[in-house]
Amino acid sequence: MAVVVISRASHLLTLITKQISLPLLFSTSSSDLSLIISEVVSILKEQRSKSRWNYIKTLVNPNGFTSKQVSEITLGIKNNPRLALRFFHWSQKNSLCKHDLVSYSTIIHILARARLKTSSQTLMRTVIRVYDPLEVFETLVKSYRYCDSAPFVFDLLVKVCLLGNKIDCAIEIVRMLRSRGISMNITTCNMLIRCVFKLRGCDACLVVYRQVFRDRIMPNVQTMNTLLLCFYQDGIMERVEEIWDEMCKHSMCCRPNVYSYSVLLAAFCDQGKMGEAMRLWDEMRVKEVKPDVMAYNTLIKGLCENREMERAEDFFRQMEMDRIEATCLTFEHLIRGYCEAGDVESAMLLYRNMCRTKEFRPEVFTVEEVIRAMCGKNKIFDALKFFRDTVKRHGLCPSGRSYEFLIRGLCEEGKMEDALKLQTEMVGKGFEPSVEIYNCFISGYSRQGNEELSRNLRKEMVDFGLKQEGDEQDELTNQATHPCQSESLSQ
Repeated sequence: MAVVVISRASHLLTLITKQISLPLLFSTSSSDLSLIISEVVSILKEQRSKSRWNYIKTLVNPNGFTSKQVSEITLGIKNNPRLALRFFHWSQKNSLCKHDLVSYSTIIHILARARLKTSSQTLMRTVIRVYDPLEVFETLVKSYRYCDSAPFVFDLLVKVCLLGNKIDCAIEIVRMLRSRGISMNITTCNMLIRCVFKLRGCDACLVVYRQVFRDRIMPNVQTMNTLLLCFYQDGIMERVEEIWDEMCKHSMCCRPNVYSYSVLLAAFCDQGKMGEAMRLWDEMRVKEVKPDVMAYNTLIKGLCENREMERAEDFFRQMEMDRIEATCLTFEHLIRGYCEAGDVESAMLLYRNMCRTKEFRPEVFTVEEVIRAMCGKNKIFDALKFFRDTVKRHGLCPSGRSYEFLIRGLCEEGKMEDALKLQTEMVGKGFEPSVEIYNCFISGYSRQGNEELSRNLRKEMVDFGLKQEGDEQDELTNQATHPCQSESLSQ
């Protein structure tokens, strides 16, 4: 009989736990709190109806859940991370919990454990706006084992710090992880190096590389490519070659790929070392690294800038034989190369072919180069026609230099009225008359014997505070501050 009574009492207690209003239990012992946490976990796991959320509300006392209680509940449903996240947001939205580092760290661990990267990073971005990232890191470390988390969580924290430009915090977190024997994912390390370069420069980037990639972490090809690009963009070519040599030493883990070769090709071409560039190209072929469009464009650009147009044409044909489709950039390089070599006819022939067969839209700088080359050949009206055609056909916004080349050419031809019309159009486009423009008109009117207009223009220059031609000191200053304008005058 006693056994029957105990059984009924136990059953009655279960019924009471499910049915009574439970604020009373929150004010009692820790065992009662555990009972409520278990009840909430059970409801979330077993019930699917929308009413479960309202029922959970009846279990909460006026003060709501503590962050520790929310952590326990989310851990109870950690195998359903999306449900855990939903409960976390629900408790916040309904003002049932004032979340702190404890509850945030728990849900972040749960999401990271399930590889829900986006959701984890969203919460991390929120929490590091309120708390110091190093404090967040320490809390994640302390709760790591209890939450049965994964090292992936620390990679996410470092990435969030980097995306928030908190470089020092990211570096310090990596250092503290190393001191605990935890190595970062190689992708995260590479992201760290890129961000350090972007914000601190290539020297700081190299220091971080030396600190991170030692002992347990080996660099990969993306790591070395990042370093190559860093020093190339900063113009430190000797360091580019040093990194290349180091890359070749680690050929087992970071064998140079086509991107690596393209960066080194660009470095050689920029220095005019075309012999070295060709040697590297041959090496790439021997090692069966198939060149892509970037590699071809890099070499073609280098050859064009060094006025080796025949070889550039050969590589252009080879590019087509390799079934690599040329880009607009390929044609830009060739057109500029022809202009630099003074072969305006070939430049225009290629331009017309591209306009007929491809969706080719030249850059403003390319248009400038074609106009400059045409004016240099005294083909002023051909240049003006080309100028009008590109603006109309491609919707380009003409540059000030294009106007300067054309106005100078017209003034030298004695076509002062045409030059004035073009100058009026130039002002209408928002370009202020420069010293060069004034000097073109002054010289043009002087050649026609119209000294009065020349004097008036000189006076106008002074009134506008512009330097007059013939003032040696002013000209030196102009060359120092406006090298492009000084160059166009000499041309």
